[in-house]
Amino acid sequence: MEETITIYCKNTRSYHDVPRGISLIQLKDLLGIQLRYPIIAAHVNYKVENLDFLLYKPKDVEFLDAGSPSGMRAYVRTLGMVLSCAVNELFPEMDLRVEHPISKGYYCTLQWHRDKTQDPDEEQEPPVMTRDMVKDIKERMKRIIAEDRPIIEEEKQTKEVIRMFAERYNNESSIFETLGNPYCRYFRMGGFIDYYTNVLLPSSGYINVFDVVPFKDGLLLRIPNRNNPTVLEDEVAQDKMFSIFQEYNRWNKLLRINNVSDFNIACKQNKSFGLIKLAEALHEKKIAQIADAIAMKRPKIVFISGASSSGKTTFSKRLQIQLLVDGIRPEVLSMDDYFVNRVDTPKDENGEYDFETVNAVDLPFFRQQMHDLLDGKEVDLPTYDFTKGERVFRGNKLKLKRDSVLIIEGLHALNPCVLPDVPKELTYKIYVSTLTTINIDNHNWIPTTDIRLLRRVVRDYKYRGFSARETIARCPSVVRGEQKWVYPFQEEADVMFNSALIFEFAVLKRHAEPILQEVPKFCEEYTEAHRLLKFLQYFVPVPEREIPPTSFLREFVGGSSFRY
Repeated sequence: MEETITIYCKNTRSYHDVPRGISLIQLKDLLGIQLRYPIIAAHVNYKVENLDFLLYKPKDVEFLDAGSPSGMRAYVRTLGMVLSCAVNELFPEMDLRVEHPISKGYYCTLQWHRDKTQDPDEEQEPPVMTRDMVKDIKERMKRIIAEDRPIIEEEKQTKEVIRMFAERYNNESSIFETLGNPYCRYFRMGGFIDYYTNVLLPSSGYINVFDVVPFKDGLLLRIPNRNNPTVLEDEVAQDKMFSIFQEYNRWNKLLRINNVSDFNIACKQNKSFGLIKLAEALHEKKIAQIADAIAMKRPKIVFISGASSSGKTTFSKRLQIQLLVDGIRPEVLSMDDYFVNRVDTPKDENGEYDFETVNAVDLPFFRQQMHDLLDGKEVDLPTYDFTKGERVFRGNKLKLKRDSVLIIEGLHALNPCVLPDVPKELTYKIYVSTLTTINIDNHNWIPTTDIRLLRRVVRDYKYRGFSARETIARCPSVVRGEQKWVYPFQEEADVMFNSALIFEFAVLKRHAEPILQEVPKFCEEYTEAHRLLKFLQYFVPVPEREIPPTSFLREFVGGSSFRY
């Protein structure tokens, strides 16, 4: 008699008795599961698994398509492996490096396999990627997809995996050493092996929407639209953001740190405190340069915007100090103090308060006060009481002096509708971002949203009384608001500032792990908590005693000399 297990399928909302040892792909066919887009992965007890995963015990199962965040991540990772394999087959002496996200895709370059006899201090010129090379790569990817090559997950002793990858990529630095596991898994597609941080699709044939196009001195890997994965994301111009990424990439190369394994080795060699000092010095120098540019232009208003947890508040406080050095009297205002009373806050399509919309700000009142200030009048500034959800007045009067500059910090500060009739020559716009400047390895990038999410998890827990589960649950609405109200205006900035720090994940690790571990394993939010916990395993912890009290990181982990 065939042994069976009982599983609960969230797609059918019912229990099913199925053969023990059944794979997810067999279960999908047995239950006749159909989703809006092709099924490519599944949540099993809220953990992401590939469709080859075998079920031996009772589980909760939810099948996923590319329209889900977990499904899209699996799709893009698999697309990355197909691209890496194509490069390997066409140019075996080179390796692909996925540098960073840009223009709603991923900017990639080629690099030579390192010659072990080469002097490590000798700079090696990267290969020049031509249009014909990009065309050939795209055609080879199409062939790999058409051949529907199976993608097999394998596991071997860590020392053997390290040897295999050192031989394949001619690189002695390995992320496998950081994990500290006796066995490590990796992926094989024919004779090509690669490593990815989470599950892939069962075969290359699952990829059906992609493009690669020439971009700068490399190529842009274009991916499906997250809301409609049957079409590509629109390519958008982000020249200013690209220049910031490149600036920090050059800095990392000077430090000889491009990947997490390089960073971990430096920490084990007691170089972390030096990295902290250099990274903090770079921030201070950049802020001073921005202050000098403002002093040259002499605007009346400086707008500072950025997504949630990007460090806007700390940036405004540090900029304030540098402006004082330049002989300018800064007056800092937060747009949060101009929120409408909570009962008047607009609601989203789910009937929940929409705090991300620009209409959550009392724009007529804000505009009136800003014009009064520019006209030399004294105004009674509001303060928003977030506990009561009301705007209050506490006698905080402000009148601008001749040498004053008004600094306005807020989510919507770069939106032209905020102060539409102020002449451009009277303004200076700054966008504060968190562009991750380090990758796990050449093929595994770190999403720029992860650093802000981890910051928010730690800050909300320490200072706002929110659990990690509550913070993660609010993420979708926060992200939707940023995509609608923040990102479209970031290229409007006169300058961009990157508040990310190369050592940040290694410090956040100690704070975030116990908070994330409190998320129950039986809820939707556990999927994201589990992903973040796995991600933090790649970093060796770094003590924070050398981090200065004015650091951006202090806004989230504590110990800041600023008042928030």
